[in-house]
Amino acid sequence: MTQYQPDEHRYEHMHYRRCGQSGLKLPRISLGLWHNFGDTAKQDNAKELICHAFDHGITHFDLANNYGPPPGAAEESFGRILKNNLRGYRDELIISTKAGYPMWTGPYGDGGSKKYLISSLDQSLKRMDLDYVDIFYHHRPDPNTPLEETMAALDLIVRQGKALYVGLSNYPAELTRRASQILKSMGTPCLIHQPKYSMFDRWIETDLLEVLSEEQIGCIVFSPLAGGLLTDRYLNGIPEDSRVATDGRFLKAADITDAKLKLISELNHLAYLRGQKLVQLALQWVLRQPTVTTALIGASKTSQIDDALQALHCVELSAKELSRIEEILSGGNQGT
Repeated sequence: MTQYQPDEHRYEHMHYRRCGQSGLKLPRISLGLWHNFGDTAKQDNAKELICHAFDHGITHFDLANNYGPPPGAAEESFGRILKNNLRGYRDELIISTKAGYPMWTGPYGDGGSKKYLISSLDQSLKRMDLDYVDIFYHHRPDPNTPLEETMAALDLIVRQGKALYVGLSNYPAELTRRASQILKSMGTPCLIHQPKYSMFDRWIETDLLEVLSEEQIGCIVFSPLAGGLLTDRYLNGIPEDSRVATDGRFLKAADITDAKLKLISELNHLAYLRGQKLVQLALQWVLRQPTVTTALIGASKTSQIDDALQALHCVELSAKELSRIEEILSGGNQGT
């Protein structure tokens, strides 16, 4: 078997942005392993996706303890790919994982306690055969654990050398501010926040982006394509190999309403007029925010990675085009 050799030109076309006020730069497009890397995935395809991404300058790979199925399988799969193909390039990679959702039975397998977070990261490191991760997140707030305890666990993890940086995911604005201030007081600043953000889910615009800017925290947005809705994939029905048809846990047929399809069609037409695909328009739209460091995509085919990367080389959205997007999203019927 031929040993994988990454493309020597892999950094020439990727754009990188500094994360918050840290010295860490992240690629503008990152690859998430939420789907397509569990035990039900084709392992050769998983390897191809990882290597293809790295060949194009995607250095950041995002996981969580519960990614699969079953939970933990994505980390095991990534660990094998890393060992067999990318072990010599560990210092060129940003590897992140998370804990916060249910992972094992009993009272210590969920939440935000120090017991759970430390144990979960130890398990993640074992699954990936790593000494440390670059970023470790608390995956969601836990109202049953004092915020101070959760942040103390993140601080301890950095001091133990098990993670270089820490982050938050799915935290609302004011809780993010409080968590950030606690971490600062401990000497372990919050590097990054991972919220859901797309044209169809804009909650972070209300106040979270402002808090991240004030606290000098980077932002990596997940589901920027709204689970695949912000592509041309569903304009002519539900493909047999689509996530809706094969999985249905996170995107259901009922989500693809006539009203939603009308919006998607209008956005797709705007993208067509710009000489690009809807996926590229959607990614450009989330990346327009100064606070957004990187957009986290998923992929089942290398062509999907290529489509996403092309967004970095498209003509910048004009004020008129941004205004037209607002009209479409609000149900406006004015022409382009």
